[in-house]
Amino acid sequence: MRTQRFAVRVEFDGNPATEDDLLIPALHGFGHFTALQVRDGKVRGLGLHLARLDAANRELFGQPLDGGRVRELIRHALDGAGVRDASVRVNGYLPPGGGRTRVMVTVDEPARPSTGARSLRSVPYARTAPHIKRPGDFGQAYHGLLAGRAGFDEALLTLPGGVVAEGATTSIGFWDGASVVWPDAPALTGTTMTLLDQGLERAGRPSVRRPVTLEGPDGVGRYRAAFVCNTRGIAPVGRIDDRRFAVDEELLKQLDRAYGSAPQDAL
Repeated sequence: MRTQRFAVRVEFDGNPATEDDLLIPALHGFGHFTALQVRDGKVRGLGLHLARLDAANRELFGQPLDGGRVRELIRHALDGAGVRDASVRVNGYLPPGGGRTRVMVTVDEPARPSTGARSLRSVPYARTAPHIKRPGDFGQAYHGLLAGRAGFDEALLTLPGGVVAEGATTSIGFWDGASVVWPDAPALTGTTMTLLDQGLERAGRPSVRRPVTLEGPDGVGRYRAAFVCNTRGIAPVGRIDDRRFAVDEELLKQLDRAYGSAPQDAL
């Protein structure tokens, strides 16, 4: 719960958002985004975020999105908000008739890592073009809402046959006692997931991709532990539906070290 209201700042292309600007996401919400955490003006995995924005912009709008421009716009919004620690979201839009991508930067209070084990409710839902991070996915939000009403923290998206893909807002990983296992299924490649991959590789504990299902020989029950991650942090999974998982403190320490070994890039 917020004890003091953080003054959220929204800018479009380096200027405070006007009413006309805000009509773009309200009426023409087709676009993409990335979300990142800034600490002392630095970001872990900044290059991954910039590459994500550029790749999505080329695929959706047929034009590049220059990383230098994005960095400048983020710095400008942070300066306007008068902060160096923040949650930042960068959206790309190309409204009808527009010739150049409009970039919306939102600055909000820094995220606090989740505490305690997370509970996931499996749902049959596959996102269209899951490799693109985009706003306004109705099915994703709908299943997340129903999961919350049922007493769960998040929805776990699964494909036909009970194939595990990803959390509604997170990447999910499993621990078999020797390696971190990421589900081999269509899903967004999260920046935190990639940083963990790189950190585990540096530590000599490379992760693997493997099909994971809710039941059967590849089922979640074969794993000793599970976790979810996104730009807000890493959290253990305590249960998926009725399947319980122990919290592996040593695994969490390994993941924290792997993530913490990633360099912080100045904006």
